[in-house]
Amino acid sequence: MSTVEDFFTQHDDWPWNPPRPGRATFHYLIAVTEGELRHDVDHLTRSVAPGQWLWVRPGHAQCWHPPGAARGPFILFEPDVLRPDIACLLAPLTAHEAPAVLSPHPDDAAWLQQTALQLLDEHRALGRRPLDVHHALRRSLLESLLLRLANAPGITPADTRAGRRRGDAYRRFADALELHFRELHRGTDYAELLGCSVRTLSRAAREATGKGVRELIDERRLLEARRLLGSARWDARSVAGHLGFTDPANFGRFFRDRTGLTPAAFAAGSVKTDA
Repeated sequence: MSTVEDFFTQHDDWPWNPPRPGRATFHYLIAVTEGELRHDVDHLTRSVAPGQWLWVRPGHAQCWHPPGAARGPFILFEPDVLRPDIACLLAPLTAHEAPAVLSPHPDDAAWLQQTALQLLDEHRALGRRPLDVHHALRRSLLESLLLRLANAPGITPADTRAGRRRGDAYRRFADALELHFRELHRGTDYAELLGCSVRTLSRAAREATGKGVRELIDERRLLEARRLLGSARWDARSVAGHLGFTDPANFGRFFRDRTGLTPAAFAAGSVKTDA
């Protein structure tokens, strides 16, 4: 737990001079209170204005930009720090594909920022209270912050019983996709795995995302290819084998059709900017 300005000061010029992409192993949660923060998440440059939050999740490829005038609380936490019952309530927002930039309603913004500052104060208060109380307070403040952020107006749609059922069906698919996208590439594979019909799976995906199952599978494979070619510096042949393509040529066509670049050109340093 720190602030954006302290983080950059403490780390001098690493890892943003020159910028170097890497894969996150923690949750990075930053509340911007002043200035503007620019940050690459999965090779797209995000601009985070005052009142907005940046959330980089474990597994995302990220690349830092110089901090400029950006200020605000900076929270890092491991995936297993949350209690299971709380983690279930936060699943839509901690999911791998959840939005990187969050824009809470102004009615919630002040409370969220104040709670983040209280969490920062408690983090800095090590030794002021018994250690078990200190850890309990930190976790309680973090969970309160995340629950309020996840349910702030404008972040998630109003929850209905029918909507929750549809969301559960899609969430099961999203979880399965995250585990098996390297080896399972057809909607029928996931329908069989989840014990439902292809039609049911397709409807759940359309209602949750507006996209078909095959499109979501291809997007996840493409995302991993971009991460491996960019931040991990794998060669195209290795990426093709890792993602289950029969040969590098098939992978090359897949990648070029969806990005307009060959894998080699992308790996050479092309980075798209978020519109």
